[in-house]
Amino acid sequence: MEPDRAAFRAECARFTEILAELTDADLGRPTDCPPWHVRDLIAHTRTGVGRLADMLAAPAPPRAEVDAAGYFGAAKFIAEVDADRIAAGQRDASQVGRAALAAEFDRAWRATDAAVAAAPVDRVVRTRHGDAMRLGEFLRTRVVEVGVHGLDLAAALGRPPWLTAPAAVVIAELLTGGRPTPPGLSWDRLTLIRKATGRAALTVPERAAVDAAGFRWLAFGR
Repeated sequence: MEPDRAAFRAECARFTEILAELTDADLGRPTDCPPWHVRDLIAHTRTGVGRLADMLAAPAPPRAEVDAAGYFGAAKFIAEVDADRIAAGQRDASQVGRAALAAEFDRAWRATDAAVAAAPVDRVVRTRHGDAMRLGEFLRTRVVEVGVHGLDLAAALGRPPWLTAPAAVVIAELLTGGRPTPPGLSWDRLTLIRKATGRAALTVPERAAVDAAGFRWLAFGR
């Protein structure tokens, strides 16, 4: 679990640095996760990185039933769940002003990190969707959360992606199941992540290479 924890820490620390630089005008920019604006996307991500602290304070389920790949199943992105996710992001965005954004995000992820450090490595947690997961597996989903939404935030702000190397390793491995990309695709990890999550479109030759290899990666919504 230590590589995943290191990736979580690195990506959250970088995200915090970016938040400290934002202006009021930045918060109103639209994102590629409509109908969210930057402020809503930040609120959603802040909630996501802070979830584990409360989950670890709750009773542990008897056994794990879902891994990190299974967590991102289609049921997480049905219309009803999406509507709740959108509304929560917009609601939470109204509760923290720009001046406190970086401090609140920093507080949230550090509370999670401290709770993880104090928990047994084989601890099982229950997600808000009802999934029973090993702590390490859920932590991997948090790396995906902050890393991929960091790409969304960078795009909305017109900045180059800042995805950290440790987070890129964790996310790429989860998306591909640890398999190499098909022959002929000389993608680095950032490109793979952007392509696999729909943040960048596949070209016709890329689609042909993926199909010819029968390659399938983990798919999930924005």
